Amino acid sequence: MAMKKMKFLIFLNFAVFMAIPFISTAQTKDSYEYKPQSQELYNAIVHMDSVYFNAYNTCDMATQASIYADSIEFYHDKGGLMTSKKDLLDALKKNICGKVTRVLVPGSIEVYPIAGYGAVEIALHRFVNHQESETPSKPDKFIVVWRLRHGHWQITRVISLH
Repeated sequence: MAMKKMKFLIFLNFAVFMAIPFISTAQTKDSYEYKPQSQELYNAIVHMDSVYFNAYNTCDMATQASIYADSIEFYHDKGGLMTSKKDLLDALKKNICGKVTRVLVPGSIEVYPIAGYGAVEIALHRFVNHQESETPSKPDKFIVVWRLRHGHWQITRVISLH
């Protein structure tokens, strides 16, 4: 009986040892590393993100207005849904200008094409509230739907999560 138990333990150890590379490979295949489907599209959206948020951080309301589509839908997990471009711009001017700075989390932008329409941007950013603390907030996720029309990128939908 002891010999059978010893053979079983040897077999079990051998089986576990042989399975380790497959378990390791399975974990590697399940991991995720973003790679853009189109580097050109990725570069365009990263550029537009920087143009928009430079305008946001410097209170350039004309640039912000030109980037937001008239049909904007802005979903904020705390503030709810806003569908008026004018109301959105007024709220940004009142609550953000000179008070809050946005900082992109480096390397966090992902861009996915939407055939015949534009792209979706998913990323992380932080905010510095200059009236409360100069410490950046925890990273927050956002999703932006960009529409390309006549060579001009516009934001049509935003989901802002905090």
